[in-house]
Amino acid sequence: MAELRSTGAPAITITTKYLASSTPSLPGLVLQVTQLVDSYMLWVGISDGGPDDIERVASQGSLCKDWAVAMPPRPPAKEASGTSLFRPASSDVALSMAQRLARRFKKQIFLSVDMPAAIVGFGQGQMLLLDAERGIIERLKELES
Repeated sequence: MAELRSTGAPAITITTKYLASSTPSLPGLVLQVTQLVDSYMLWVGISDGGPDDIERVASQGSLCKDWAVAMPPRPPAKEASGTSLFRPASSDVALSMAQRLARRFKKQIFLSVDMPAAIVGFGQGQMLLLDAERGIIERLKELES
């Protein structure tokens, strides 16, 4: 875990975590969380190694594969607003997931989902995305407490 501090300013922390798949046939995931002031920058990608290889996987990942930002809703709105920053033609999972996370945690969320379209769009790809969202929620709950 890296921690950056400047005098008088809140800390910016970066943590990286391995998320095991709930299905043995699916790969594990790596989640990197950058905790900023009232916002999170999240990157999640496929792990081609195990839990010991998370730093390499995160450093070689692509931030701009499917990247979105969302703001928590302000009354009277019930939905979080958001926009895609970069998005492939074949997928747009980061935007809807970022909006759900912003609504739940009431913080600005930058989310990058770095998963090949061949995995996300076919077979058990939706299960992998569900594992990713569950892992993100679990980690953000830990950081919020």
